[in-house]
Amino acid sequence: MSVQPLKTHLFLFDIDGTLIASGGAGEFSMRLAVKEMFGVDNGLEGVEIAGRTDHLITQNVFKKFGVQWTPELAAEFLDLYLGHLAVELPRKNGRLLPGIIQLLEELKARPQVALALLTGNLWSGARIKLSHYGVWNYFEFGAYADDDADRNRLGPFAQARAKQAHGIDFPPERTFVVGDTPHDIECGRAIGAKTVAVATGGCSREQLAAHHPDFLFDDLSEVAAVLSKLGV
Repeated sequence: MSVQPLKTHLFLFDIDGTLIASGGAGEFSMRLAVKEMFGVDNGLEGVEIAGRTDHLITQNVFKKFGVQWTPELAAEFLDLYLGHLAVELPRKNGRLLPGIIQLLEELKARPQVALALLTGNLWSGARIKLSHYGVWNYFEFGAYADDDADRNRLGPFAQARAKQAHGIDFPPERTFVVGDTPHDIECGRAIGAKTVAVATGGCSREQLAAHHPDFLFDDLSEVAAVLSKLGV
């Protein structure tokens, strides 16, 4: 009987702006949901999207329109969003970001690495997006907006699922949170993880550098160099 090698490194990936650029499908779908529920065009104006969880965005949308948040109304709104998302993704000119397929292949081939998600998307939204771009099956598990509206509270959910899957606690120095916004850096720092910032989303390299991530890349296209720098 072969013995499976022990996992030692945990990679937790953000989705939008890190793995994919959806061509605006996510935000557009949220706008359509706002219009459908509240009858207002451009109803996301003034609501922060990047790096926020879908549940926090929903709470802020309801607050903007003076509507009392309830689980039932939030579920109705998010169901509208997910319905639009499935339709809009194929219509938009989205793409996987540079180096992502090769990076995921390289990490998956390393027996010591566990691959997972740490994202503000709902589980269903993450599945819809990553299935559309053919990379959903690279990830064993994840932490999602379903777990908590506060992005900084998602890390412990990912850690717990990593322990459940592999029977070990991954140490912070071998846990890497990869994202494209300061919120991703804060989220990783909240669990003491190594923070890997990539300037492929809406934030410039300079904006990300101001938050002092452990690693900072323009993009992930130079896969060998990225892995070497991360020590994997």
